[in-house]
Amino acid sequence: MSQTTSRQRHCMIVYALYPLGETRVQREAKALIRRGYAVDVICLRSTGQPAQDEHHGVRIYREHYRFPFIGQQEGLAGRFLNYLCFFGAAMRRLNQLHHSHPYNTIQVHNLPDFLVFCALVPKRQGTPVILDLHDLMPEFYIGRFGHKHRWLLHLIRWQERAACCFADHIITVSEHWRQALISRGVPLEKCSVVMNVADDHIFHMPPEGPVMRSAEGELRLIYHGTIVYRYGLDLAIYAVAQVCDEIPGIHLTILGEGEAVPTLARLVQDLGLQAHVTIRNELRPAEELPDIIRQADLGIVPYRNDVFTDGLVPTKLMEYAALGLPAIASRTTAIETYFGDTMVELFTPGDVNDLAAAIRRLYCDRARRAQLANGCLTFNARYQWCKISADYVALVEQLGTLT
Repeated sequence: MSQTTSRQRHCMIVYALYPLGETRVQREAKALIRRGYAVDVICLRSTGQPAQDEHHGVRIYREHYRFPFIGQQEGLAGRFLNYLCFFGAAMRRLNQLHHSHPYNTIQVHNLPDFLVFCALVPKRQGTPVILDLHDLMPEFYIGRFGHKHRWLLHLIRWQERAACCFADHIITVSEHWRQALISRGVPLEKCSVVMNVADDHIFHMPPEGPVMRSAEGELRLIYHGTIVYRYGLDLAIYAVAQVCDEIPGIHLTILGEGEAVPTLARLVQDLGLQAHVTIRNELRPAEELPDIIRQADLGIVPYRNDVFTDGLVPTKLMEYAALGLPAIASRTTAIETYFGDTMVELFTPGDVNDLAAAIRRLYCDRARRAQLANGCLTFNARYQWCKISADYVALVEQLGTLT
């Protein structure tokens, strides 16, 4: 893979697989490539993947990260050690690449926040560093573990503050989380929002506008993305169990990977829902998702509500909107703020009965489904990746002038 010094050079570091692991990273990288940047990504390496690769013009450098004594079920201690292992590998790789062909800008994606410090040497040499906070780590920890191990929660909060102080600029995914960061002391002018809206080069409504897909007696639901407990997919399965006698043609497809897959598979079997629920334990490239999603009548985002999920604006919900697909979603603060009940059918988080009632309503009321699909047009007009990506690229370019 040839290197070049004639173009602006940008490096991204992410503790995830690329391009499948983090669509946000892929969208941002492609936006910079279209602008003429040379973009490198340092990421995780899965079994069988090459150490170096290229995807749509992005050079990929993959690093092994697991300590040999840690299995797939790593736990808190194991996850921290693997973070450290990747931190060391990414820092070494970044220093090598930067020494060979210096970067104009470096962008580090969390989790974890402290991964930003692997850019210490380039920053000391004057290269601006961006910290991209996909998730707020204190909320992420509390949402999953509560206030257990308070000393660890204090440490997580401290490393977030230190990482934000170290970075030259911070971007996050919603105004809700930007305000949270500002309330913790991040200067107003140092923090920007780059929303996870769908890439309109991939996700776009058909020319004829929103369409009704199902025949009478059928209702096809879809969820795609990470499969974990806090995202409430067990609630969706229980809701399908409640309504399958009334809607014999109902079918829920769950597409993605995550630690909850075995539990959900057992639940489907225990409830005898094999004909009504399919779990596809796989990640698919973003380019393939529109054709999969268009087979459904409704998207479903059944998040439980906690301090973490309350601030999430789900990427999948924005992808459904971009395709004109009506959706059912939990009434969390962020979802209600950005979508409201004119674009999404909202239900009480954690309430299976309310979720089942929402499914029944939309099955019986095709006019309401059409109303929600048309409401997607309002969201898409307000939040467009072409505009958001242009602002993101302008930010990177502005910071690059500091070198």
